[in-house]
Amino acid sequence: MAVSTKYPLVDKIRQSPPVDLSIPYDPAWLKGKTILITGGASGFGAGFVRKWAANGATVVIGDINVQKGDSLVRNVQKETGNSSVHFVHCDVTDWQSQVNLFKEAVRLSPHGGIDTVVANAGIAGEDPLQKPGKLDAAEPPKPDFKIIDVNLNGVLYTTHLAFFYLPRNPGSTDCNASSDPTINPRDRHLLLLGSIASLAPIPIQPQYGAAKHAVLGLFRSLRSSSFVQGVRINLLCPYFIDTPIVTTGARIALAGGALGKVEDVVDAATRFTADSRILGRSLVIGPKLNVRQEENGEWALIAKDSPEGQGTAIWEAYAEDWEDSEAFCRNLVGALNAFQKTRGWVGWAKDIIGAVGYGLGFIRR
Repeated sequence: MAVSTKYPLVDKIRQSPPVDLSIPYDPAWLKGKTILITGGASGFGAGFVRKWAANGATVVIGDINVQKGDSLVRNVQKETGNSSVHFVHCDVTDWQSQVNLFKEAVRLSPHGGIDTVVANAGIAGEDPLQKPGKLDAAEPPKPDFKIIDVNLNGVLYTTHLAFFYLPRNPGSTDCNASSDPTINPRDRHLLLLGSIASLAPIPIQPQYGAAKHAVLGLFRSLRSSSFVQGVRINLLCPYFIDTPIVTTGARIALAGGALGKVEDVVDAATRFTADSRILGRSLVIGPKLNVRQEENGEWALIAKDSPEGQGTAIWEAYAEDWEDSEAFCRNLVGALNAFQKTRGWVGWAKDIIGAVGYGLGFIRR
């Protein structure tokens, strides 16, 4: 059987180098950005909102829970002194509801555009997939696959809308790893929320596991082609984190282990959102461990108080997807690069005219 030739495509897809977590970033780079976040009223989302608002970002929260959303906005505005924190009711399973959220975010944005979209909304709960009910019935009733609707279909809606609005962001340019986040706050960033369930099987939660595997697949596919729209895409995969989505049953099952901390998820998300030089990267967040890297590159767990180790709760996953690729992928990515080049000055001029018209309100929808 013939052996397939493989090619490195990291440069072709504009992917940045692996994330060096030892290099500091500055949350102040968020100042002046407009960030839209779905499911932002609780859990990770609320943590993101507090951190980003405290650093001067305009944050627009879309959530189905009006009481929690309104309360969060009032509290964050009071805590941070930032009045540019807004709540919009949104059901992510409803297309028009998401469209309305994006349109309202553009209206509320000081510069008339969106810099970062965070597809954060997600739910868990009892899964009926393996419980069709009475087996002696003539036919089973239609199941409620709400977990898939929220965690996958809702994310697809958010992603589709991100690719509509991010390239229209006035003042933004195609994302690249050599950008300077200290100079221009304008960005075109899509941040997806996966899970440890994106990487490993989760028993008795087939819908959740299927949806989060799908989000991982979405990320791995889009990061190879989002450069065509000048959009950068990143992914977070939290372990079991101490938030309301971890049910009592899950906490019992995890007894004796450890839950991750919300602040570590917020830190990873803030790094991605603030640092426009990071493109196509994914981070896993779990409990903080004391580890040592061995000569073969593997990590070894060592005693908590050992000075030989380093404490970390954040790890990179799928760091080398595009170091080697099959000829099919090479040819396809090459075609995408060629397409982008054919747009040339004509495409650039159209984008500039569109951005100016959008900023002046002539072509807003």
